[in-house]
Amino acid sequence: FLMQTSEMLRKICMRNLVRKYCRGLTAERKVQLQQKVVTSAVFSGKKEGYLESLSQPFLETRLNENDLNPKVLQLIRGENIKYVTPVIKYDRNGFKARERLLVLTQSSAYVVEMAKIKQRIEYSTLKGISTSNLSDGIVVIHVPEDNKQKGDVILQCEHVFETVTKLCMLANKQSLVKVVKGSLRFRVGSGKEGTMVFTVGPQPQVFKDKTGQLTVV
Repeated sequence: FLMQTSEMLRKICMRNLVRKYCRGLTAERKVQLQQKVVTSAVFSGKKEGYLESLSQPFLETRLNENDLNPKVLQLIRGENIKYVTPVIKYDRNGFKARERLLVLTQSSAYVVEMAKIKQRIEYSTLKGISTSNLSDGIVVIHVPEDNKQKGDVILQCEHVFETVTKLCMLANKQSLVKVVKGSLRFRVGSGKEGTMVFTVGPQPQVFKDKTGQLTVV
C-alpha cells in the first residue's frame, strides 16, 4: 500500500512539474520545440550533421520582408510571408549554380531572382522533398508534371535542417520528406528525368560529371 501511494505521489509530482514547465514556456520557445520535434522525426538517425544541429536554435527567418524587392512583394501581396533564406539554385539543364532567394509564405514556396519570381510551388501540389543522408545542404522540391511547372527545384541551403523543417511544416507534408542514400531522380521537364549522385570526398563541391549527372560531394 505504501509503495502504491508513493508511486501515485511521484506521478502527481511529475505531472505538476511538467505543467509548471509548460506554463512557463514563452511562445517563441514553444515554436522552437515544435519545430525541433519535427526535425527529429524527419532527420534523426538519417542525415549527417543532425546531432550538431540540436544545439542551434532555428531563426524565425534568415532575411526580413524588407530585404525583398518591392516588385516581388507586390507580386505575392496578400500572402503572409513566413520565412526567407538565401539559396543556390542549380539549373535542371546544365546544372549552372545561381544565387536565389527561397520565400515561404502561408500557402506557397517561391524561388526568387532579384525582382523576378522564377517559380511558384503551391503547397497543395507539392509531391515531395528530398535530401541526402550526407552533410551537404542539397534539397530537391518535387513538383507535379503539368504545364505550370518547369520541373523539380534543386537547391543548396546553408541551414538545411531549418529550411526543410519550415517547408514541410508550412506545407503540412512532413511525411513527404525523404532522406536518400547514393542517388536520387528528379524531373527536368517535358517527361524527362535527371540523376543526382551523392558521394564523399576531401572537399565539398557540386558539379556535372562526364556522364551528365549532377554529382554532390
